[in-house]
Amino acid sequence: MLRIESITLREVALALKEPFQISSGTQKQRRIFLLELTSADGVVAWSECVAAEFPNYGPETIDTCWFAIREWVAPRVFGRSFAGPEEVDPVLEHNFRGHHMAKAAVEMGAWELAARTEGVSLSAKLGGTRSSIRVGISLGIQDSPAALVEKARAALERGYRKVKIKIKPGADFEYVRAVREALGPEAPLMADANNAYGHESIASLQALDELGLMMIEQPLAWDDLLRHAHLQNLLKTPICLDESITSVERTEDMIHLGAGRIVNIKPGRVGGFTSSKAIHDLCAGHGIPVWCGGMLESGVGRGHNVALASLRNFTLPGDLSPSERYWEQDIVTPEWTMDGDGWIVVPADRPGIGVEVDRDRVENLTVRREELRAQ
Repeated sequence: MLRIESITLREVALALKEPFQISSGTQKQRRIFLLELTSADGVVAWSECVAAEFPNYGPETIDTCWFAIREWVAPRVFGRSFAGPEEVDPVLEHNFRGHHMAKAAVEMGAWELAARTEGVSLSAKLGGTRSSIRVGISLGIQDSPAALVEKARAALERGYRKVKIKIKPGADFEYVRAVREALGPEAPLMADANNAYGHESIASLQALDELGLMMIEQPLAWDDLLRHAHLQNLLKTPICLDESITSVERTEDMIHLGAGRIVNIKPGRVGGFTSSKAIHDLCAGHGIPVWCGGMLESGVGRGHNVALASLRNFTLPGDLSPSERYWEQDIVTPEWTMDGDGWIVVPADRPGIGVEVDRDRVENLTVRREELRAQ
């Protein structure tokens, strides 16, 4: 049985090695929201709430999630005995709308806690089958096409198996075309708009069709499947939906409408692992490939993503860059690494996510802390 006795909330501040710009803004420092869960048997597990500082990716923020976990999410799991972590999601969803990232932080922590208790890897607990995963890189918006070319070339030389190029109106076609011309027709490139375009910008998006991209990710509004379906009918390039996919039901809508041909599954965005697995299975049944996106996580969140991406239908390279990509020093040991051919190893021979939190470093970086306990 799984019984959560306490959840300690921590905010730590980690400076990015370089600013990261997307269509909705630039980030220089990441506020990392960690959860430390302790079971009735004294087993400890860590998870990460991936919400951002501002509601520019989704409606949640670090601060709203902190409040939601303290007031509503944690009280639902305290005082209960679960036969397994798959029972946590229904408890959190019953008469409780939204707050996916807050719910996911606790639900994913419950899966990690169960894996640690059983002494098995989180990958195995989730049903993963892959021993290693192809890694892609996400490149923020650059000052010029030439600067972007150099970043993309360096990424391919480092071994990355996919190069995601962030775009926005005014920094799109010319930038991506410069990379395509410099790196050749076989370079695995994709574009990510983070819903920066309106339906009136279809011509700009159609121009990208000639560049042979793997996909165009989330070009239109996060809640607009209908216009994505119209756009997909006009494009040869597959549309990948990210922000639009918040549940298995929304995925069903995408399939029915033809609003996209690829799905980026971020477990924090969809409410946790149980929902992620359901979306994964639905997509597999319809021949739709999926991949795991990133949210500038620390090594804790990275570990959860690696475990999820070991499932069989994660056939496209994920945004699972090694620790050195974003941080001078991560908060886990060992840090996440990638080999020269662009693969990250799934630590299937170690319990849970397969790495340990550097508690001394976390303590030194903590700027806010609150302990929640079962009554």
